[in-house]
Amino acid sequence: MEDSESKTPCYIAIEGVIGSGKTSLATLLSEKLSAQLILEKPEENPYLEDFYRDPRRYAFQTQLFFLLMRYRQLLDFPQHDLFHQYLIADYIFQKDKIFAHVNLERRDLILYERVAHLLERELPRPDLVIYLQNTTERHIANIKKRKRSYEKNISTDYIRALNEAYKEFFFRYKETPLLVINTSEIDFVNNEEDLEDLLNQIMNPPLGIKYYVPKNI
Repeated sequence: MEDSESKTPCYIAIEGVIGSGKTSLATLLSEKLSAQLILEKPEENPYLEDFYRDPRRYAFQTQLFFLLMRYRQLLDFPQHDLFHQYLIADYIFQKDKIFAHVNLERRDLILYERVAHLLERELPRPDLVIYLQNTTERHIANIKKRKRSYEKNISTDYIRALNEAYKEFFFRYKETPLLVINTSEIDFVNNEEDLEDLLNQIMNPPLGIKYYVPKNI
């Protein structure tokens, strides 16, 4: 259900499953808007490659490292930046919980949630969240295409589980305005017209939830 439009967002966060195009879109939008850009740096997590090889053994260490890394990045959120009107991030802090619920056993999850709850209270909320949707098969194809060494052991079952967890999370999401985009319908990386149409939607965001419909449909 689409609500009436609100003010232009200044802090925009982009979310989606691994291989959804979050970083590509965040980078393109930052260039269009001359925005400050905050990107995740998964390659800096020393446990990540081990996690993909042996998830049960390395899940908690991997998750805790990501939690603290994302917290530190967003804690440094520029409250008054004279050089950038916009800030764009390729994740929201709550994504950590999505992964935690998929990856952690109950005992570890309880401890994790206690820590995450304390950290989350200090962080700013986006003015707009963009959720990029696609099929598990498309995510896997995109992951293989970019050939990152630490992702070589990602399984299709893992991406499928994440995809379902993301759908469930954003089905219930009400914390900020939300723009949902099915990326199978557009190509914002290679088609300038698609990117401009999407940018227009972002500059006129909903108050609640809006499902993006490309103008050529």
